[in-house]
Amino acid sequence: MKRRAFVGSLAAWPVFAATPEKSEAKSIRDIAEGFLHEHGIQGLSIAYGRDGTVEFEHGYGFADTDGKEAVTPEHRFRIASVSKPITATAVMMSVEKGQLKLDDKVFGPQSVLGDAYGSKLPESVLAITIDHLLTHTSGGWANDKNDPMFKNAAMKHDELIAWTLANQKQTHKPGEHYAYSNFGYCVLGRVLEKVTKLPYETLITQQVLSKCGITNMKIAGNTSAERQPKEAMYLTEKTGAAYSMNVVRMDSHGGWIATAGDLVRFASQLPKLLNEESIRTMTTAMSASYARGWNVNKVPNWWHGGSLPGTSTIMVHTAKGVCWAGLMNGRKEGIGLALDKLMWQMGGVVKAWGL
Repeated sequence: MKRRAFVGSLAAWPVFAATPEKSEAKSIRDIAEGFLHEHGIQGLSIAYGRDGTVEFEHGYGFADTDGKEAVTPEHRFRIASVSKPITATAVMMSVEKGQLKLDDKVFGPQSVLGDAYGSKLPESVLAITIDHLLTHTSGGWANDKNDPMFKNAAMKHDELIAWTLANQKQTHKPGEHYAYSNFGYCVLGRVLEKVTKLPYETLITQQVLSKCGITNMKIAGNTSAERQPKEAMYLTEKTGAAYSMNVVRMDSHGGWIATAGDLVRFASQLPKLLNEESIRTMTTAMSASYARGWNVNKVPNWWHGGSLPGTSTIMVHTAKGVCWAGLMNGRKEGIGLALDKLMWQMGGVVKAWGL
């Protein structure tokens, strides 16, 4: 199928090719710095653009704990669950290539992963499909106090998946109940590795990011000693909380680091990666406001937020094709909604963008 601009309807996108005026850039700075002060967040990086072009990117506040290293557009941040749309895109690419079907079973005989995680799994586990994982309707393993992705930190992916299936039962039958699941997207990472025969990070780097002109995204390290060049430091009220998790194991559900500009390049170039039918499938709401890797509304705007100790992030694709990302090296109660409103407010300052 021919690839072309797609935003839910096939109406032409408006022109978007204007950097902010000096007065507008000053207003954005004032808003950003006021926000950081109000919420007690150390640093913020933002980017706005469309069609693979970043029209405006800037950093505010500081990337370090001492307030000596100013945030720049080159700083990378852990993006947490903003990783999920990237994984979902790779899954839909595999569907287009005939490597997967959305109704493929994930576990058990004649499934994608076979008996790799046990040969006597419950029928409810054997019933899980690729689409159940994409839409968070697998029936279990929600992002709550029992989230398996934050347990058994020493286990690798395969060990954790096998342990979880053996020790944490589903609470619903697949397809009956929406419950946001990091574990489900962890499993999707292993599915992608199985069908492409590539490590997850290599697959995404070579087949997704490179097509969008993105070269600096990486899977984050776990400790402060494993910080990448130009990676922000993550500030938490509990000392060291950001560096006591197995972030490497979060790869396909929350493990990437990126600049804000990287995320704009990705979100604004989905037609380079997928055909119209796949994009429509990926952005059609299935449960509440969640589709397949994206939150969606009727406008239609698509977005995803991310949150980890020391990290708050958002990536947005609007119905007009304007895209943006905001990345912070801190987290407070309610900060996700506040960051969303902030990005709309700053974008609305630039009259030429027509938000």
